[in-house]
Amino acid sequence: MIVRDAPRPLDLIFAMRGSILPRILPHIAIVTLWSAAVAWLHQGYGLLPEAGGLTFTVFGLALSLSLGFRNNAAYDRWWEARKLWGGLLSDVRALAREAELFVADEARRHAMLRVAISFLHLHRVNLRKLTGDETSRRLAGDLVDTPHPPDAALDRLAALVAEGHRAGVIDGFGLRALSERLGNMALQQSACERIATTPLPYVYALLIYRTTWLFCLLLPLGLIGPAGWLTPLFMGIVGYVFFGLAEVAEELSHPFGQTPNGLPLDAICRAAEIAVAPHLGEAAPAALEARDYYLS
Repeated sequence: MIVRDAPRPLDLIFAMRGSILPRILPHIAIVTLWSAAVAWLHQGYGLLPEAGGLTFTVFGLALSLSLGFRNNAAYDRWWEARKLWGGLLSDVRALAREAELFVADEARRHAMLRVAISFLHLHRVNLRKLTGDETSRRLAGDLVDTPHPPDAALDRLAALVAEGHRAGVIDGFGLRALSERLGNMALQQSACERIATTPLPYVYALLIYRTTWLFCLLLPLGLIGPAGWLTPLFMGIVGYVFFGLAEVAEELSHPFGQTPNGLPLDAICRAAEIAVAPHLGEAAPAALEARDYYLS
């Protein structure tokens, strides 16, 4: 996720970290060159007709509404994912406090908290589809090799609670509180997986990109009359806006990715480690800082 202050005037022009411009630059170049060719054929040879502006106004309005709808849907996914991970962080912090209250056995309590931290890292790795993640391997050990590592971590955590209850170190109130906490964690885990495995319907993306290309390729016919040789400049701006909005929606619809605007899952996991460290009697690790404005 990009972390920086409000952009200054120069940043608006030159900032590239977190911008979608590098990804849409080929599209803008194609539209600009095409509009330059249209202007050259019209101004130099009169080979192309001028189209009325009203048609493109209606076309552009419909495209803007469609892009706005898709961007809202993508941002809803991104924000829901952030709330779910915020809930997981809150649950791990609450679990640490509840373990202090209800688990008399220090060794069992520490084991529970370490498995909880392992769960967060395994959940992060699972959502991002990472392989060979050293942090999760170091913290989770053999859990990494199970069919579904985050589920295996929660199962192990539940087993520690159940064994503690049977051994008499966790009473009935503690069992109920810890069971509800694990249920909340499982619920938010499954909600994250729902977002990760259910993308926005492909038909929306297909319609948006087709319509955007059609609009940008036809619009020069409506600009060559009033704009003349300035048509390529205006088309470059129009292409930046429409292709940019489409690409922003595509990026935000995948909130768990490692893109510049994805969620900072590593930083959230580190925040959980910092919160749990005092309960383990350990020094808290340093919080992750943004590098080149990027917080992973």
